[in-house]
Amino acid sequence: MLYALFKPLLFQLDAERAHEMVSRLLRVAGSSPVALAAMRAMYAYDDPILAVTCAGLRFTSPLGLAAGFDKRATMIRPLAALGFGHIEVGTVTPRPQPGNPRPRMFRLPEDRALINRLGFNSPGMLVVSRRLSAASRQSPASTLSPVVNHSSSAVVGVNIGKNRETLLEDATYDYLAAFVALAPFAAYVTVNISSPNTPGLRHLHERAALEDLLGTLMQMNRQLAQPRPLFVKVSPDETAAQLDEVVDVAQKVGVAGFVATNTTLDRQGLRNSNRSETGGLSGQPLTPRARAVISHLYTATDKRLPIIGVGGVASAADAYDHLAAGATLVQLYTGMIYEGPTIARNIKRGLAELLRRHGYSSCAEVIGSAVQ
Repeated sequence: MLYALFKPLLFQLDAERAHEMVSRLLRVAGSSPVALAAMRAMYAYDDPILAVTCAGLRFTSPLGLAAGFDKRATMIRPLAALGFGHIEVGTVTPRPQPGNPRPRMFRLPEDRALINRLGFNSPGMLVVSRRLSAASRQSPASTLSPVVNHSSSAVVGVNIGKNRETLLEDATYDYLAAFVALAPFAAYVTVNISSPNTPGLRHLHERAALEDLLGTLMQMNRQLAQPRPLFVKVSPDETAAQLDEVVDVAQKVGVAGFVATNTTLDRQGLRNSNRSETGGLSGQPLTPRARAVISHLYTATDKRLPIIGVGGVASAADAYDHLAAGATLVQLYTGMIYEGPTIARNIKRGLAELLRRHGYSSCAEVIGSAVQ
């Protein structure tokens, strides 16, 4: 209700400026125990039917916030208070970088979509690792990682990428540096090889480059006292053959699973005048392709590796259909821009109703149910 009144004012602002304003409000709320308690009272919705295990981690619900919303690890506590079962911080690069020139975020309201060409704007791994470390000291201890539980049962993952000026042949060094700095403070780590806004990045889907990257990261991961689940975030614009090659490499080196998908370069069917802007498209138009990739990966891995489904999730039905397509967890970002802070509560309540209506007693039972 409040967001419906506030939204027209936000939409008068440049999309990135509006995001910065909302981020400031969330950070202020996150610094106040009273405000956090009020947010939990307003937005919390818990139901045992939503609990799910993914890559050995326990989640109170399958719904999380995708990378991109909190790139700087400054909003974990308030975002958890909004009801997200997990929060993926990032993308984080080894060295600080400003990203692409502004404007670089564009709403497409008629399409319920967003185009961004942020370009991995990041404060760098050292800043983010300090913030995650500080956040962990404010939270109860966890059996796996100090940031699994931020006083709200929200699992915290970190999404890592390379710096723009790093040559593609040297990308592995960037990912390795970011992994070493951030993995100790994350429940899981996502390797972002699929953003369309860093030149050449999607070439890392190719077999030789991917084997080198993932093999090196997994070798380092095994040296940790507590190895972290490693996920690979894939592009929706790859062919079936390219996806199969990624799956083959991932299984060979032993990664935990996939995040499907990143944003798309496709503009088919868009109506808003911003459709001609360069960058990655997210939101409702991505839903069918993201779901198809989820199903493809689910089948290609013989249902053995978990998938975090991302792309066009804005309702309980969207989340349910991603799970039925083969996802174990789902994430959203663009949906929150259009639906506001009640989205996690509404989706979780609706998802619990859908599970029971279809005769399921847990989230695990619906996973892959639509895949023949």
